[in-house]
Amino acid sequence: MHPEAPRSTPKHPDRILLLSTTTGYQLRSFTDSAERLGIELVLATDRCHHLEDPWRDGAIAVRFHEEDASLAAIVDAARARPLAGVIAVGDRPTVLAARVAQTLGLPGNPPSAAEASRSKKLMRRKFAAAFMRTPWFLEFDAGENVDAVARRLSYPCVVKPIGLAASRGVIRADTPEAFTAAVSRVRALLARPDVRAQRMRDVDELLVEGYIEGREYAIEGLVTGGALRPFAIFDKPDPLEGPFFEETIYVTPPALAGDERQAMLHEVQRAVTALGLRHGPVHAECRVAPNRITMLEVAARPIGGLCSKVLRLDRGEGVVPLEEVLLRHAAGENVSAFERERRAAGVMMIPIPRRGLYKGVEGTERATAVPCVEEIRITAKVDQLLEPLPEGDSYPGFIFARAADPGDVVRALREAHRALNFQIDPEVKILR
Repeated sequence: MHPEAPRSTPKHPDRILLLSTTTGYQLRSFTDSAERLGIELVLATDRCHHLEDPWRDGAIAVRFHEEDASLAAIVDAARARPLAGVIAVGDRPTVLAARVAQTLGLPGNPPSAAEASRSKKLMRRKFAAAFMRTPWFLEFDAGENVDAVARRLSYPCVVKPIGLAASRGVIRADTPEAFTAAVSRVRALLARPDVRAQRMRDVDELLVEGYIEGREYAIEGLVTGGALRPFAIFDKPDPLEGPFFEETIYVTPPALAGDERQAMLHEVQRAVTALGLRHGPVHAECRVAPNRITMLEVAARPIGGLCSKVLRLDRGEGVVPLEEVLLRHAAGENVSAFERERRAAGVMMIPIPRRGLYKGVEGTERATAVPCVEEIRITAKVDQLLEPLPEGDSYPGFIFARAADPGDVVRALREAHRALNFQIDPEVKILR
């Protein structure tokens, strides 16, 4: 049972609820965009219930692992401050956002569809049921006898922890021995206090699936009434072949023929339909090989964090950030006229060279001076522990570039990256 929705108060046409796990660049972009549009933004963030408004942003304190209580808190707040729409930023808030929309009678995704978009195993089941191209897959518990599982598999395969997002904990295995080692490594990751503290469902479940050959692409768009409106296709020019899958460069537009582009978007629409997504942003990823497109995922959320800066949209009135278009859509505006700006654009998620304590970086002035480079943003903090994948879950920074040609964008990103020299000290081990 979900809480009763407010019945006597009309929806407010200019008030949008934004659910997010953290504060950061994307929330600031949403806030700035809302101010320009005259929209009141109501935040619901995963934070301490015992401190009253610690960040002075008037946010509703929620816990994404306590959905019923969080839903009740949001519905109660909506009685006094009626809402026109809901947006989820990040994977964890998507189901709660769907339940809020359902309860308040707002446009959104069915909660079951949001859950399927967030769960690697449910997504694979939905794609298979819709007769989409999908790799073989097997679900198993992290505590299961790994040798027995290894004997049942064909290789190469990929191990994925169901409860973690992006590429964290994702490892390719080419042999039974490599599979056993990969599972051992993932088990150690899942046992870490920072992972257990997130209280994610399915945290001890693993998925193993066949490795998919092909070049990887990401698609950013909006769904309205179940129909996809794509904004951009991003190429990932660095091969993602494993054993770990650290993403580096996103660049748009990709070098695709028109029929290849349409075939890719057709598969994304099929995936949206298979999951049952109806309304809101989607971030999809697929692998493309000759005469074959395989969907990896369709997430019911926008591209995350600083990466969203790479996508700017226009409908003849000047470029605006993605967040502004998402707010317009959530408020009920028809945004189908918005298109990606004409110039090519790209972002590099700066790879972590090695594990250790971040001490600083040299060469940012040289890197910024590279033609076509728009900005370099170092997000790592001094003495922060940097960890490469598969254990790590963040990047030390980002490089952004724009040019007339996507090839120039990629060259600028690589040249700027070569100019950077990160100082990383060995991690200090405390002996007990």
